Amino acid sequence: MAPRAFSDFIALKDHVGEELATSAWFEIGQARIGTFADATDDHQWIHVDAARAARESPWKRTVAHGFLTLGLLAPLFESALSIGNTSTSINYGLNRVRFPSAVLSGDRIRGRFTLSAYEDLNPGAQLVWNVVVEREGASKPALIAEWIMRRLP
Repeated sequence: MAPRAFSDFIALKDHVGEELATSAWFEIGQARIGTFADATDDHQWIHVDAARAARESPWKRTVAHGFLTLGLLAPLFESALSIGNTSTSINYGLNRVRFPSAVLSGDRIRGRFTLSAYEDLNPGAQLVWNVVVEREGASKPALIAEWIMRRLP
């Protein structure tokens, strides 16, 4: 599926309050979880020890780090939305982040993006996105966040 395209960030002004796009599904494999554990030095057994997780974890599989799921917002966004005439996109921060359910090794996730605020900057714009990361087949989302992004011409 192709990303939903906007000619520039100004074209988003009229879409505040709308869910604008849903990303493609993205599989979270054990290799990615292990690489993230190495990058962050977080080797807790629930993330990296598949045999122990099968025996002792309530999920019977390893669990992706919540921050790994959070770190995938940018590629999920890129698969969902294309904003033209932008020289720079800056992750400005997050106001709220919650992890209501675990992402397990082998799960597929996708992001749903709702533009909740638009503020003109000189130059550019600040965009606030309500993001829900869904886990395929799960009743609860894996992540809910309010993500602040700045776009510069």
